[in-house]
Amino acid sequence: MLDRKTAPKHAEINSFHLPSPEIKILNNSVPLFLLRGIAQGVLKIELVFDAAKWVEPKIGLSYFTAHMLEKGTATKTSFQIADFFDRFGASVEVSTGFDFVSLSLFCLTKNMGAVLPHFLELVTSPTFSEDELVLQKDIFKQTQKINNEKTSFVASKLIRQRLYGNSHPYGSSMEEDDVNQLTQQDLSDFFRDHFSLNQIFVVGSLDDQLLESLISELTAIPGPSKNKNLSSKLIQQNPSSAHIEKPGSIQSSLRLGKRTINRSHRDYPALILINHLLGGYFGSRLMKNIREDKGLTYGIHSSVSCLKNDAFFVIAADVNRINKDVALSEIKNEVRLLCDDVVNVHELLTVKNHLLGSLKVEIANPFAVIEKIKTIHLNGLDDSFYNNLFLSILDLNEVTLQEAANQYLSGTLHEVSVG
Repeated sequence: MLDRKTAPKHAEINSFHLPSPEIKILNNSVPLFLLRGIAQGVLKIELVFDAAKWVEPKIGLSYFTAHMLEKGTATKTSFQIADFFDRFGASVEVSTGFDFVSLSLFCLTKNMGAVLPHFLELVTSPTFSEDELVLQKDIFKQTQKINNEKTSFVASKLIRQRLYGNSHPYGSSMEEDDVNQLTQQDLSDFFRDHFSLNQIFVVGSLDDQLLESLISELTAIPGPSKNKNLSSKLIQQNPSSAHIEKPGSIQSSLRLGKRTINRSHRDYPALILINHLLGGYFGSRLMKNIREDKGLTYGIHSSVSCLKNDAFFVIAADVNRINKDVALSEIKNEVRLLCDDVVNVHELLTVKNHLLGSLKVEIANPFAVIEKIKTIHLNGLDDSFYNNLFLSILDLNEVTLQEAANQYLSGTLHEVSVG
């Protein structure tokens, strides 16, 4: 019988092992990263393209080109595509971001031979139907109208504009005028110029025979473009503070942030630990102060968003609009305390254990592991990145943490509020 009165023994977390994938270089020069060992007969195939916001000549081109891939091909309509994958219990997922676009297939391993050719047809012969484009535009604009009524959505958009400027890929946001200007020809041209394969990530139950079949099919897709757009983008930071009034809104959404270092920097482990201590989990300082002690919000958090060409740190909270100034003052005070005072040893140990435990949980299954592998290879990191990150966090002391806090959190934070 389970003894619920005795706590389990404490176990120290002192190592981190990320399984190594098999790596195959296809004839089209595209690397394929494979993780096997799943008992269940399931499979995920993810195709990654250098066709994101970073390279789009018009705002919105990456998003609409990617999402139109499954809306019609040379042999199937949008309905026929959806019906086909449904009949085989398979699904297609489109993911668009600042640096990469990906198209993923989820299916039963036994059905791979049947569904794979139809999946690949999405990236070899899309038609970008005018009727479908009009429909997708209407859906997006309606969704955008709803989102623009949400203070949290507008605040998140506004903080990026403050940090990078309206014309930078990391700071721009798609608005209705941008959508209206996109044409079928724009999408076709962008697909032709940018949708060449960058990398492939496969996880699941796959024997050697199926792997050879998969590689044979994938080789037919064009490989990396020789004319990659590697140019830098001009960052034009806007004034550090802004407020948008929303009449009738009960709450205000607050965002404080600044540009920071990304994963390749030597101080990144310290920054991640500082962020976790400040607002990265439920027991963080911001949660204890702003939620538990002051009762100003249901939730507050801080995060470090790492992009391929930059990174930014943000503190986010939604508060009653009459408490906006009090909340902002308390947030700034917590940041100041982290810079001025050495962290208590007991608090540091607790935060370390929670963060390191979270890293362990993040590789609890093969699908989560392949995400870590993807992060490493898409961002040009060393294979031992996560192991080194884990060990570096383990070795950090309170003095080093305070020095890093002063280096990366002190100074003016860009500040926006909506509501």
